[in-house]
Amino acid sequence: MEFGFTTAAYVVAAVLFILSLGGLSGQESAKRAVWYGIVGMALAVVATLIGPGSGLWVLSVLLVLAGGVIGWIVAQRVQMTEMPQLVAAMHSLVGLAAVFIGYNAHIEAARVAAMDETARHALTGFAAVLAHKTPIELSIMRVEVFLGVFIGAVTFTGSVVAFGKLAGKLTSKAEKLPGGHLLNAGAALLSVLLLLAYVNGAGVWTLIAMTLLAFFIGYHLIMGIGGADMPVVVSMLNSYSGWAAAAIGFSLGNDLLIVVGALVGSSGAILSYIMCKAMNRSFISVILGGFGNTAGPQMEVTGEQIAIDAEGVAAALNEADSVIIIPGYGMAVAQAQQSVSELTRKLRAKGKTVRFAIHPVAGRLPGHMNVLLAEAKVPYDIVLEMDEINADFPETDVAIVIGSNDIVNPAAQEDPNSPIAGMPVLECWKAKQVFVSKRGQGTGYSGIENPLFYKDNTRMFYGDAKKSVDSLLPMLD
Repeated sequence: MEFGFTTAAYVVAAVLFILSLGGLSGQESAKRAVWYGIVGMALAVVATLIGPGSGLWVLSVLLVLAGGVIGWIVAQRVQMTEMPQLVAAMHSLVGLAAVFIGYNAHIEAARVAAMDETARHALTGFAAVLAHKTPIELSIMRVEVFLGVFIGAVTFTGSVVAFGKLAGKLTSKAEKLPGGHLLNAGAALLSVLLLLAYVNGAGVWTLIAMTLLAFFIGYHLIMGIGGADMPVVVSMLNSYSGWAAAAIGFSLGNDLLIVVGALVGSSGAILSYIMCKAMNRSFISVILGGFGNTAGPQMEVTGEQIAIDAEGVAAALNEADSVIIIPGYGMAVAQAQQSVSELTRKLRAKGKTVRFAIHPVAGRLPGHMNVLLAEAKVPYDIVLEMDEINADFPETDVAIVIGSNDIVNPAAQEDPNSPIAGMPVLECWKAKQVFVSKRGQGTGYSGIENPLFYKDNTRMFYGDAKKSVDSLLPMLD
């Protein structure tokens, strides 16, 4: 009866997770999709707690409540601008959990193997499953445990490094140790040899040695990837955490973990591929090579940045018929989305055509700008992706860039030696006038100089994005 209920609950939870994942593909259905995920997870936790082999209910409930309280506190305190690093931090916890579960499975298997036949008959839960496995099945389980721990360890340290880069605690530049790729390849090859030894009963030392190597791979791999590729990295680590969960699901014989892990792993991998395609970059190149490699000296940027005040920007907006707004991470930092939404409302009320251009890797998380604009009640139908709006810039009177740098950098097209050469960008410089809202004259997160700021039709609107946009509102007659 318990087993039947747990299986049925897992099936329903899996369906809810699939509906949740599907609903997140659209802004209008995202809120409902989140609730599908919440209900599915609650059902899965309850089914696990009361299912076959469960025990220590008081401790389990206390741990669930403690985790829920911590999660609630974190969610209340974290600003939307900190969401990318929060996601990276959550991925690290999933990876660490996979490592702990893998070691627990190894310890339990060793304990069962040391028992006599009479003691084995009295076992319940996971231990009972282990007791009935054949030698071949145990060897397969060792492979599952090994892979789960390996992927989990890579995910853990990789996510910690990604968190550090996104939070500004580590440099955003791509950094590798001497012999970078060879070190990673050597550690991976040695891990394969340790897998063979572990499957053949070499002992727990092989698992420990592999874990240390995987920790290094995760650290060194992500340190070698620079700031401009961080959105892809976050998506990739999401995929890693899913595959780690799936591998542990096979070890534990937990169907829901397998299904959910496969969903997360495949969706994260697909999203990473889509983002790399949108950036005209090889997925393998991003993951193994990272960002920041150049083929020669970069093009020299000449000229000067010409500033403009609020009156000048407002005058141009009052005369314009069409406006395209390009949001970036700077808008998120300044929490200017509400002000931008009000600017949009006032311009549209005056009969002007206002649209938003969203680059696939704008911000530091996939869909970061879409979430901010939806939060500010910007209509969905005027928020367009790069491919939908890029051709419209030549017919646009005013393009407003708010806190963006790399995604509007013409060096991607004009400088073959630029680190972002070949990356599709929003061609806002083709608009009649371009206004760039920026705090100062420094480079962006990736540290690349932007020729856009020096073009004849570009004016720099310096200052905090929120204050700058707010200053425009009273001047729009």
